[in-house]
Amino acid sequence: MGMDTVKRFDRIVAILIQLQSKRIVKAQELSDRFEVSLRTIYRDIRTLEASGVPIVSEAGVGYSIMEGYRLPPVMFTREEAGSFVAAEKLMQKFTDKSLGAYHESAMFKLKSVLRGREKAWVEALESQVSILPGKELFNEKVPNALEILFESIAEKKQVFLRYGALQTEIPSERKIEPVGLFNENEFWYILGYCHLRKDYRYFRTDRIHRIERTPLDFVLEHGTLDEYRQKEKKPPKTKVRILVDKVVARYIQGSRKHYGFVSETQKGEFVEMTFMSMDLENGFARWYLMFGDFAKIVEPEALKERVVELLKKNQEMLQG
Repeated sequence: MGMDTVKRFDRIVAILIQLQSKRIVKAQELSDRFEVSLRTIYRDIRTLEASGVPIVSEAGVGYSIMEGYRLPPVMFTREEAGSFVAAEKLMQKFTDKSLGAYHESAMFKLKSVLRGREKAWVEALESQVSILPGKELFNEKVPNALEILFESIAEKKQVFLRYGALQTEIPSERKIEPVGLFNENEFWYILGYCHLRKDYRYFRTDRIHRIERTPLDFVLEHGTLDEYRQKEKKPPKTKVRILVDKVVARYIQGSRKHYGFVSETQKGEFVEMTFMSMDLENGFARWYLMFGDFAKIVEPEALKERVVELLKKNQEMLQG
């Protein structure tokens, strides 16, 4: 059997798995994933149909497998089985308790179809992998926030929030139409249309004090999360250059990307780092103070002045 034949067989099997994993799959989606032409995808689909797989195709929509058709359980490779461990640990720490419990239940089902060697591989890793998030991602009094939000997005139903914004001490009550969720800088955020503000707003999950389902349908048609985020007006950026002690520079590599890191250059015992900062006065200046005794500000002057101002305020607080 030639290599081209093996590759085609592997691709056809992968296409079948993808068809089983989604309600509708577009030909272009398959073409992009496998980096082959649409003509090749059409031929592979015909091959699956000829082998007895009941594929439903609709022009301009995509392909789907006839409802009720299922293959026996999929067999996983050792590496795929190992990846479940990382997924399980992430779900335990980076989602709410409700979704974490559902994932745990799903993991039992996945593990049930593993062969003996793969089971042993997963068990050997499970107790040796730990993930510790640096921040509280959810209000512990709201253990099912993500579950309700996922359900809201899928069913297009409004949700009720009791939400504590950073600027106010008293939580506000509002109904929102969730558009999407994303994790950024270690926090979960919801983008949703807020009926109280009559506009799209971001909500951090750790500031949700209460969340409830409602029977109310969405009143608006929303685009995708990516579309809204691309339309956002970005604040102007300020170029920043700092010199950081070479030893200390290693310890800030994980956090610097959140402050607009662009590039770095070795300068003797220092590393010169360049940033494009969107929040010079508070975000960047306060972050810089964490390691400022091992660093120098090259530019801009405004950053130097802001750091001096913050240090003077801190000194007054200590002496007061």
